[in-house]
Amino acid sequence: MGIPTETVYGLAGHAFDPLAIARIFEVKGRPLTDPLIVHLGDPEELSRVARWESDAEKALVSKLAESFWPGPLTILLKKNPDIPDLVTSGSESVAVRVPSHPLFRQVLKGLGAPVAAPSANRFGKISPTSPRDVLFELGKSIEAILDGGPCAHGVESTIVRVSGERIEILRHGPITEEDLRKFGQIVSSNRNGNTPGSLAGHYAPGKRLSILEADIKDLIPEPGSAFLAFRQPAPDVAARFHTVEVLSPEGDLREAAIQFYGHLRALDQSAAVQILAEPLPEEGIGKAIMDRLRRASYGSLHQTGHSG
Repeated sequence: MGIPTETVYGLAGHAFDPLAIARIFEVKGRPLTDPLIVHLGDPEELSRVARWESDAEKALVSKLAESFWPGPLTILLKKNPDIPDLVTSGSESVAVRVPSHPLFRQVLKGLGAPVAAPSANRFGKISPTSPRDVLFELGKSIEAILDGGPCAHGVESTIVRVSGERIEILRHGPITEEDLRKFGQIVSSNRNGNTPGSLAGHYAPGKRLSILEADIKDLIPEPGSAFLAFRQPAPDVAARFHTVEVLSPEGDLREAAIQFYGHLRALDQSAAVQILAEPLPEEGIGKAIMDRLRRASYGSLHQTGHSG
């Protein structure tokens, strides 16, 4: 079932049902080595899916949960043995969060069980932020799509791992370094193997996507190119492109995050021959957007026919 969250739309299944989990992997075409995030209706349910490794870890997780749950923060913890290995791709850790979207919370309350829910798209493709996106991505492969409107944040949750007073950021998202810094020492990590959504080629459009390195004022693009702009470009710049999508005319990073996947999808479905993207400031949620943009670029360039 396609289900709305405050980040992106998810493909949901009962976290303790191996057949439901296997169906998620099948529908998405997701490698069994890429684990899923488990969603809870309440922080008090954490012991159903995870275990503490120390009192210090429990104390820090409790502080993070009190501040950011329900919300777009995922915490990597030692898994409860009852969680099927398929959910965690054989890892001893499980990624857990408590979503804030009211419709998803109703589902969790009604089911009375944790739900595993990766993004409701074909593996490696652009994440869905509306019911229409889910329909486009998965079509008749799923039984139902719950319409919860557009997603509030537009990019996937922040993923962290805690150790003592250290908070290791495994994936940047709506909860930023600045938000987390008051709770402990922040560590950014490239050692994020077996973390959901951590592969290099993720979130990719079907068209070739390149991040601009030169000044846009000096660029003469290939005819038929599309432009994914951060701010509103000057008229003479916009006129050089087949199609232009602007993430935030005034340069607001939160607005840019909300618009990111939808605008990228629109350009991918346009008649343009390739997509050129303007880099964003890597501050606050801008780090999350640039993370997705780099992975989308890598994924698009490594698809069949894009190896040049």
